[in-house]
Amino acid sequence: MSVFNVLKNRGFVEQASDDRLIEELLGEQNITCYIGFDPTATSLHIGSLIPIMALVHMQRGGHRPIALVGGGTGLIGDPSGKSELRRVLTVEDIEANVAGIQKQLSRYLDFSGGKALMLNNAEWLAGLNYIEFLRDIGRHFSVNRMLAAESYRMRLETGLTFVEFNYMLLQSYDFYYLSRHYDCVLQMGGNDQWGNIVAGIDLTRRMSGKQVFGLTFPLITTSQGSKMGKTEKGTIWIDPELTSPYEYYQYWVNTDDADLKRFLALFTFLPMEEIRAVERYADAELNMAKSVLAYEATKITHGDEAARAAWKASAAAFGARTIPGELFPSSSIPRTAAGEDLSAIPAITVDSEILDKGIPAYELFADTGLCSSRGEARRLISQGGAYINGTAIARVDELIGSDRLDGRGEIRLRKGKKNYVIVRPGTS
Repeated sequence: MSVFNVLKNRGFVEQASDDRLIEELLGEQNITCYIGFDPTATSLHIGSLIPIMALVHMQRGGHRPIALVGGGTGLIGDPSGKSELRRVLTVEDIEANVAGIQKQLSRYLDFSGGKALMLNNAEWLAGLNYIEFLRDIGRHFSVNRMLAAESYRMRLETGLTFVEFNYMLLQSYDFYYLSRHYDCVLQMGGNDQWGNIVAGIDLTRRMSGKQVFGLTFPLITTSQGSKMGKTEKGTIWIDPELTSPYEYYQYWVNTDDADLKRFLALFTFLPMEEIRAVERYADAELNMAKSVLAYEATKITHGDEAARAAWKASAAAFGARTIPGELFPSSSIPRTAAGEDLSAIPAITVDSEILDKGIPAYELFADTGLCSSRGEARRLISQGGAYINGTAIARVDELIGSDRLDGRGEIRLRKGKKNYVIVRPGTS
């Protein structure tokens, strides 16, 4: 099966410049493709997983992916999907972010032996002569057509700077440059990049006469309409220092029933015949399938050891889920819990002397980060959603002290059904 069909069957394809020709191209020869990543932070977040997984599918299909980090375009800022001007980053910020992103992408793609390439467009953009660029590249762009692009139209009311207006030219030049120097024939990206991708296809044709193609992915939101990867605690990052593997696992295991099949197709490599079977699942089987999604997604990003630790901790905290062998036989998820292991659950140390005196429950829930403020902690406790060692807290000012330490010498705090923090006594 052509990789194009694999991507289409799994829900990756929103638009394509020519479905038939792209399918033929990917089925008949090995090609080079690319996706750009904006270096706006030191880490990618799970909103970047769609393009990452698409590149992995391309590589698994025998094609050569280019992960292009926008060290040059990052100094400009992509207006696509943004209602206001992005914060301008310094060169030092960009360089630090590029280094972090390059390291992360190496977890997903095999860059050995030229099987994939990691490039930074600052290499060819930073040295461009402005007058020559306007004369040789700018003359191929119609302002009227540019203003018709969705990424620009939505910004006209709030204000579009001249710097941002140049972004389409630079991204188009990237495609032309990669086509010329690396024989890249396919650019992929989020659907908000469609105008930029089409402009790059047109520029490449005008400059070199070469036919290249474009493909976009749907912009993923949950069935509840919320943005992918956003929680009440904030963004879910790929960097384990910013979002622990356990928290990462918990994000996926709490997937809504309506999103489960789609997320299994997009964010795991499990066979589609196993994923389609989810349509027949209900109740306990759906929960088991969510554990499989969480395990597989965590394994892809953080490795098998971290996925197993997160699974064991989740099984210990929320109860073991035995996964029958006939459900997702291709998954390497443990089929049953092997003893209680809470080591992956977030833990904090509280000075033993302070714990001996006791800490008001609402303060403890705020100080551990389970609640964003003491006001939220008061509301949580008064509504019966706060637990100590599995028992609901009766009063907001109930003192939690060393007398609540369990047999492991820990206090287990829980917010609602999903969020745990372990408190351990220590010294300051």
